[in-house]
Amino acid sequence: MNIKKASIIIFIILLIDQISKVYIKTNFQLGESVNVFSWFKILFIENEGMAWGAKIPGAYGKEILTSFRLVAIVAIAYWLNSSIKEKAPQVLVWSITLILAGAIGNTIDSLFYGLIFDDSYGQVATLFAEDNYGTILKGKVVDMLYFPLYDSVLPSWVPFWGGERFVFFEPVFNIADTVISVGFGLLIVFNKKAFPKEEKKEVGN
Repeated sequence: MNIKKASIIIFIILLIDQISKVYIKTNFQLGESVNVFSWFKILFIENEGMAWGAKIPGAYGKEILTSFRLVAIVAIAYWLNSSIKEKAPQVLVWSITLILAGAIGNTIDSLFYGLIFDDSYGQVATLFAEDNYGTILKGKVVDMLYFPLYDSVLPSWVPFWGGERFVFFEPVFNIADTVISVGFGLLIVFNKKAFPKEEKKEVGN
């Protein structure tokens, strides 16, 4: 894969990611959901941009997180460019490409969504609203893909959690999160192919 192909892939992923997010923002109220299947729902939530809804504490936590994302994007883009120039294994190039696309997708939310949308609480948000809900660097990431594969009360005989409601898989995510996960998954599964060890040259007597 060359830089041009990687750029096209990143652009297509970003297009799909942003179209899905803008559609959800402009058609769903926060917390609204639609059942697609019993095990798959479209559920609109927003978060500060970290995994599992975690936040960086403090008045400038969100700005710090978004700034860190920007630095990470530059570093990943450099890694991708270097890997392509050095003719790294294709699985590594693909992984970096997917991770970079996902990182950019969620960073767009953090950078601009606070500026171009109004609030989604109790109403459907408006694109390019006059009364925007935030500022630059302080936008919230839009999530909507929810797969509650198991959602029921556990049997009473289950230790510790018996009789309690249990949901698997509970996290709500988006297209950007998905491609990041796929990218990291490829690195884990094909680690030896992505990072081949150089064969030691035998030294003659």
